[in-house]
Amino acid sequence: MSEAVKSAREAIDELHRHPANRKGWPTTAAEASVRAARASAVLDGGSAEIPAGGEVSDPVLAGSLRVAESVGLLLTTWQRAPLQALARLHVLAAADLVPIAQSDALGRPKGDSETSTRLDLLAQLVAGGTEVPGPVLVAVVHGELLALDAFGAADGVVARAAARLTAIATGLDPKGLAVPEVHWMRKPDDYRKAAAAFATGEPDGVGEWIVFCCASMEAGAREGKSIADAALEA
Repeated sequence: MSEAVKSAREAIDELHRHPANRKGWPTTAAEASVRAARASAVLDGGSAEIPAGGEVSDPVLAGSLRVAESVGLLLTTWQRAPLQALARLHVLAAADLVPIAQSDALGRPKGDSETSTRLDLLAQLVAGGTEVPGPVLVAVVHGELLALDAFGAADGVVARAAARLTAIATGLDPKGLAVPEVHWMRKPDDYRKAAAAFATGEPDGVGEWIVFCCASMEAGAREGKSIADAALEA
């Protein structure tokens, strides 16, 4: 696992050193964010197509794009009050998925004691309660939120956005240039199999998920490089 963590870090560090990302990173980061949102929507059964006019009708994609736009604004909240940030992510992700009559459920996780306890523990880790390497914390946040399915709608989009926030907050990918979401979209069976292994709570399953996520971060760095390369050629 340590080699996988090291490789993920090195790949993302190299991406940040790309010439296009030295000064032009806001442009490449914006493109990475959109690609991440589209891929995340597909994984939750949505569309990846953004109409030429820009008006998105697919509710999953619309929510995923809203979430992507909020990541920078939510970064400080994520670091200090992770549960508050999660609630906001869910409101944005599921606004078009939850019937109007149930709109008061937006941002509210299931009230059972296990879900509440596990979310509280996860929040403690995110807010500084652990010294594990960034790639490991990113994987744990992602896997735990998928396993909990805490909100009952758009949980995948929320989990992947939380993973992205964690990558930025830990300094693993401070500018949000990598796009591991594309790798997960291209390998959905592997993604779901590894996530299910994590959900068992068994050490081998957790390790399998972490290694898979680290490999996805490497692939995400390659996707980010393709964005940076295109920016240099433009």
